Amino acid sequence: MNKYKTIDDYISSFPISTQKILESIRKALKEEVPEATEAISYGMPTFKLNGNLVHFAAYKHHIGFYPTPSGVEAFKKDLEKYKTSKGAIQFPIDQPIPLELFKRIVRYRVKELKKKQN
Repeated sequence: MNKYKTIDDYISSFPISTQKILESIRKALKEEVPEATEAISYGMPTFKLNGNLVHFAAYKHHIGFYPTPSGVEAFKKDLEKYKTSKGAIQFPIDQPIPLELFKRIVRYRVKELKKKQN
């Protein structure tokens, strides 16, 4: 497994077509949660806000998005056409990535983390 130091390192390790997808996800997340910090956690790009907010990663046939089990469960209906597991969602790499859905899930996760703080 490669050891990436930054999200830029991670993204640059993929083909250009995948880099564009990863950058669009990164941009959408930054727009939604500008106060979040970027990191590499579990070998994946991670956005942190008082703990791990979400992770995302590229694979040969899909983009993995990891908003924790609660993030998947809260959007179960919206995610019916995607492969999901307890804390992960797979978005086929050959289809448009639903960035607005990513943003909605991230907003949910931000509220969830803020509740835990109080």
